[in-house]
Order: sequence, then structure tokens, then C-alpha cells
Amino acid sequence: VGTVDKVDGQRIKLTKADSGEGAHKGHHHYIPLSLIAEVDDKKVWLSANSDVAVTFEEEKSDPV
Repeated sequence: VGTVDKVDGQRIKLTKADSGEGAHKGHHHYIPLSLIAEVDDKKVWLSANSDVAVTFEEEKSDPV
């Protein structure tokens, strides 16, 4: 789904580089921690397939 930037409250903040194209470009996306199934080495495994996990993403623009 993307690269973890950091944990922000109860969400995983993904890097802007993985934000997609068009209207999604340049925004951080967040995935709820509740979707984490396992953390292994440097990988986070989600309890949902990527096509389902992206439906849980929240988008946030950074203030200018």
C-alpha cells in the first residue's frame, strides 16, 4: 500500500511519495492501526488485501 512515514496517534502515516497521482498526489495518507496484523523486520502486514486497505485510507493535506 505504501511506505510508513511514522505512527501518528492511532494511524499509520504513509509517505507523500506513495500518495498516488492526480488529486491524491502530495497528500499524506493514513491507515488505522487496527488493520495491522503483524510487524516483521521492517515490514508491516495488514489484515486486509491492498485493494481493501486503501478504502480505509484517510487523506490529509499539509498546511501551507
